[in-house]
Amino acid sequence: MLSQIVRPMVRTQLRLLANSQATRSTLIATVAQWLGFLGVQAKVTDLGTTSNQIQLSLTVGKPDACDGHDWEQILSNLEESESLPETSQANILTPQQERKLQRLMAYMVQVSDPDHVVDWEGLYPQLQSLGFEEPMLLGIKSATKVPQSLELLTEELDADVAAIALSKAVGIALLDREVNAGEDQALSAFLKAMNHKS
Repeated sequence: MLSQIVRPMVRTQLRLLANSQATRSTLIATVAQWLGFLGVQAKVTDLGTTSNQIQLSLTVGKPDACDGHDWEQILSNLEESESLPETSQANILTPQQERKLQRLMAYMVQVSDPDHVVDWEGLYPQLQSLGFEEPMLLGIKSATKVPQSLELLTEELDADVAAIALSKAVGIALLDREVNAGEDQALSAFLKAMNHKS
C-alpha cells in the first residue's frame, strides 16, 4: 500500500523535474512539499550539485505533530550536544526496549519473504546500509531464528519504540522495492502503536 501511493507520486514529480525549465525552483518547492506531507515545515536554504549528487541545506521548523515543549527541548538538546559524539536511536532505549525492537525488526525480515528461510549473509549488508549497528544486527539475527508474532509484539508496544520501529521497518520493507501484505500489516500496527497515547 505504501509503495503504491508514494512511488508513483515520486516518479511523476521526478519526471516533472527533468522536464522543467525551472529545475532549481521546482526542486526546492518539491522538497518542501515532500517534507510537508510528514507535517514538517522545511525551507531549502542552499542547493548545489557535486559528484553526480544533489546537495541540500534545510531550515526545519516545528513539525505539526510535535508538542511545543518537546520542540523546545529538542532545540536545547541540539545546542548542548554540538560537541558530543553521535548517538544512535538505539542508544536512547532501555535494554528491554532494545530487545523488543530487535524482535520487531526480525518480524519484518521474516514477513518480507515468508516462503524462504532468512538469508543472513545477503541480508546483513542491506541492514547495515539502513543504519543498524552491530549489537542490533546480532539481536535481529538471533530473533529471526524463531517465529515472531505481530500480535504479541505489538501488545502494549511503547509509542517511542513503535516510532523507531516504523522508520526502520519502512526501510526493510522497501529493500525489495515493494511492500507485501504482511509488511503493510506490520507497518500499520507500528503506526497505530506510535499514535496511541497511554
